[in-house]
Amino acid sequence: MKLRIARLPGDGIGPEVVEQAVKAVDAVCASFGHEAEYAHGFVGACAIDRYGDPFPEETFRLCMDSDAVLFGAVGDPKYDNDPTAKVRPEQGLLAMRKKLGLYANLRPVETFKSLVHKSPLKEHLVDGADFLCVRELTGGMYFGEKGRRDDGDTAYDTNLYHRYEIERILRLSYDYARRRRRHLTVVDKANVLESSRLWRQIAQEMAPQYPDVTTDYMYVDNAAMKLVTGPKFFDVMVTENTFGDILTDEASCISGSMGLLASASVGEHTSVFEPIHGSYPQAAGKDIANPVATILSAAMMFEYAFGLMDEGKAIREAVAASLEAGVVTEDLADGGPAYGTAAVGDWIASYISEKNNK
Repeated sequence: MKLRIARLPGDGIGPEVVEQAVKAVDAVCASFGHEAEYAHGFVGACAIDRYGDPFPEETFRLCMDSDAVLFGAVGDPKYDNDPTAKVRPEQGLLAMRKKLGLYANLRPVETFKSLVHKSPLKEHLVDGADFLCVRELTGGMYFGEKGRRDDGDTAYDTNLYHRYEIERILRLSYDYARRRRRHLTVVDKANVLESSRLWRQIAQEMAPQYPDVTTDYMYVDNAAMKLVTGPKFFDVMVTENTFGDILTDEASCISGSMGLLASASVGEHTSVFEPIHGSYPQAAGKDIANPVATILSAAMMFEYAFGLMDEGKAIREAVAASLEAGVVTEDLADGGPAYGTAAVGDWIASYISEKNNK
């Protein structure tokens, strides 16, 4: 099978971690008889520097012409520290989501036996936690009308949602719940927000169409507490854009490191696979960034974009083996030996090759 992959490393540690994911992809392709064809594109600060646009038309066309996008991260201090900047790297990420119709962000949260002790939560709470966060990605406050008035002293952001946006994300979430443990939790703030009341109304209308799935509803503040007091309660959690942004970052701590969690953004056109962490510019070029989240994003790419489940499983097994063997970067080393970014990528790629070419 020929896999056309748009490679968008982005900024900061993005190029380093994407390079390790590519090693894993190439190892899988060699082992399973596939051919990966890469096309390089610019997004974020590097795209502003080159084109004056954080998501230039050239990159958009490249994504549209590819079967999947392997993406790193965006962000650069020279823009972060300039509140007057009119063009920012993060605008490239929002533009990519909007132009590619990426209305759903999928963030699986799972724990690894060998790293349960790294979680800030008690071991009995997190051991065995395994759930999927589904975040609506193209609506809400991030895309609603915003501005200032009263000589700049009053600011507003509009949390706008349309019925069709809510229906399609709920439908997708029910589909994933059916593939898992058939439990969907709809997270909102329906006691205060009108937009949340629409979410809950539509969810209640749709729930009878999925009688095989248990549907429950939870206010976002309660969900935030439940994530740290009983994360094993969740199977599939679905929520709107802003709540999802916050809750998924909170959920990332359960595994013990944000550097372990992958994500997929799916929708109308090409899907994008990326780690949930940011560009971490302080670590760029130092060979210390954890590449596992990006490598696991590549596993999701095989599974969600190409339907190649065994190939995705091969990457997951290699990652689990690396963690068990202590082949980890400094964030997971616990005072023991720490491996560099590239060394971890090499080890995982070698494991894939050796395990699947016997």
